Amino acid sequence: MNRLWSQCLLCSLLPWLSAANTAGAAGEVAALPPPSPVVWEAALPDFSAGAYADAVERLIADYEVQTGRPLQPGARHRVGLKIYTDSGAGLATPPALVRAVVGVLERRGFAAKQIFLVGLNQLRLRDTGYLPALSKGGNSFAEHPVFVLDSGRFYDAQWFYDSPLPARFAPGVLEQKAEADAAEAGTDSVSIDRKSFLATPLFLEADFWINLPVYSDHPVLGINGALVNATLWNASNTARFFRSPANAPAAVAEMAAIPELRESWRLTIVSLERYQFIAGPPFNSLYTATEPRLWLSADPVLLDSLMLERLNAERKHAGFRPLLGEDRRLLEFCEQLGVGTARANKVVWRRP
Repeated sequence: MNRLWSQCLLCSLLPWLSAANTAGAAGEVAALPPPSPVVWEAALPDFSAGAYADAVERLIADYEVQTGRPLQPGARHRVGLKIYTDSGAGLATPPALVRAVVGVLERRGFAAKQIFLVGLNQLRLRDTGYLPALSKGGNSFAEHPVFVLDSGRFYDAQWFYDSPLPARFAPGVLEQKAEADAAEAGTDSVSIDRKSFLATPLFLEADFWINLPVYSDHPVLGINGALVNATLWNASNTARFFRSPANAPAAVAEMAAIPELRESWRLTIVSLERYQFIAGPPFNSLYTATEPRLWLSADPVLLDSLMLERLNAERKHAGFRPLLGEDRRLLEFCEQLGVGTARANKVVWRRP
């Protein structure tokens, strides 16, 4: 059965959006319980490889005990790590954190080549050290495969998110193929520039995957973090949403609520080594802050809510307006769809 997703989940919740949304999904949306509002926190003495390795092992070990969900190989014997590099060098997932997570997974039975990284842009991945220089060649980080989404090789024409918001550029090879297949089969096809194809390795080829975002503000979405890294930075043809305050929060919420994506999305781990509170998501060192903390949670909405408080504190300190009102729509929509809690005061801290 084809798995097609469309902007339809929020129609019943948001009357102002319903006129623009059309249903194109195959099948019903399965209800999943919201994740527990627990956040594990570890203090970091510094940002060295050893400090990350110790903190990640401690947090994951306690998570496994508390939840009864060990991070061990399943039927597929593969695990994915969704990294963030799209702000460029200076504001990317710390390689030391990735190595620490890899070490935990290897100690639990995954081989090096069974742990893959997913990133969006090849140039950004090279600039941030996740891919070697072109002169050296190769497409791996140490021994771990790196899947570059803008190569177009890791999307499936049967998995897409449909929105009436059009693209402003010509469709790529995958989009053209999907259109041709629909025409050959004699089926109706929504205009191809309305489709955002989802990167399937994380939820179709892995036992589970771990999200490793970095935080910044965003002029359209309010906050660029766990939710956006798992959705708009994880699909094709999403630049249109980054320009649309009316559509972007709903797109992120609905993509994050896809049952297959949620079921395989085990954890989010974020380092507060560096985050940016204004002028993001492009990196600007003048507006960054740092804290020696590491967070782990199964609730990405709660993590984004906690970080929004920190961004606002830094913005106020620097004399900028806080992110309020419309800047919170992303979190509120996600909470309405059961992806997590948007209320930071509901957090339950664990500090093993």
